[in-house]
Amino acid sequence: MTERSRYMNRELKRRLHRDYLKVYRISELISNGVFLAVILTYLGLALAFDWTLLPVWICAGLLVLSLIVFTWIVPGVKYKRFRYELFEEELEIESGIIFISNVLVPMVRVQHVELGSGPLMRKFELASISVVTAATTHKISGLKRDDAEQLKRSIGKLAKVDEGDE
Repeated sequence: MTERSRYMNRELKRRLHRDYLKVYRISELISNGVFLAVILTYLGLALAFDWTLLPVWICAGLLVLSLIVFTWIVPGVKYKRFRYELFEEELEIESGIIFISNVLVPMVRVQHVELGSGPLMRKFELASISVVTAATTHKISGLKRDDAEQLKRSIGKLAKVDEGDE
């Protein structure tokens, strides 16, 4: 087996932390809660002003569909399909739901690395890494905070990013 074929057939090993599914689902439930509030507001106005209830039924159906698809199906598929691996020369990220993309980020192109986490992610001790190049930003969300910090430092060392630049 040649070096190139071994390189092309390698399996990416690293995955997101399992708690990321909880964070993703809670976030979607909050979004759907806002959608429900809008539906209920319209329902109240429709009953008060004798408007048609057809938009309420349509939106209620869309809400149920959204709850099923975006709160239960999509997070599981995204979790299963997202993988990454850090090598000396590049960071490889594989993601997607319908269309799978595999991105190689050369270490020589990395300008800086950012670590971040929102309130929900902090509650579950998760963080995300943003690897910034001149062309785009590549994000790995859903890592345990300690793992994210270690990955940030490793990428910074391999990319020869100054500590002040990170």
